[in-house]
Amino acid sequence: MFMKGMSELRIGDNLNKNLIRAVRVALLTFTISLLISLIFQFSLAWWVALTLLLVVVFAGIIFDIVGTAVTAATEAPFHAMGADKVSGARQAVYLIRNADRVANFCNDVVGDISGTMSGAIVASIVLQFSKGITVLSQDWLNSLAIALLAALTVGGKALGKSFAIERSHQIVHLAGRILAFFNYHPGKGKGKNRSGLRKGKKT
Repeated sequence: MFMKGMSELRIGDNLNKNLIRAVRVALLTFTISLLISLIFQFSLAWWVALTLLLVVVFAGIIFDIVGTAVTAATEAPFHAMGADKVSGARQAVYLIRNADRVANFCNDVVGDISGTMSGAIVASIVLQFSKGITVLSQDWLNSLAIALLAALTVGGKALGKSFAIERSHQIVHLAGRILAFFNYHPGKGKGKNRSGLRKGKKT
């Protein structure tokens, strides 16, 4: 009975932590999406808006690739790299061990923000073009732009997922090297080493 109670307590703690994390992610996504939508209410030059649109779409695809790669990669190759002090190996281990959180952020949070931004930018582009084009109505331009955006986003992510699965270790290592370049060492100062693992006892 005691072990059963402890097990239920751990499950309850995990559920509470996941719920708090989900609420934080939801609030962050809501805030950023709202700010972006308000910013893009103002008209932008079409070429500026188009450049931003491509950057946002490709950023969403890249993050989706990273999120998929961390779920497909395994730790073993990076332990050997870490022993040889290869840059980014420890960060890569951390990313893989927290694959659920990394994937949630990359695929869901960044994906939602990217979708909101791209929709607002498309609306700005359509508004700019509809002023000078009388052959097609704004509704037709809007539908065409959304269809093209969806095709680019979905097609890019579908292609990216295949690439992420095939090259998962290279992608995760590159992400780890970027984190190392910015001097990000997960777990530092919390009784853990830089890979996020607890230090063993000295013999």
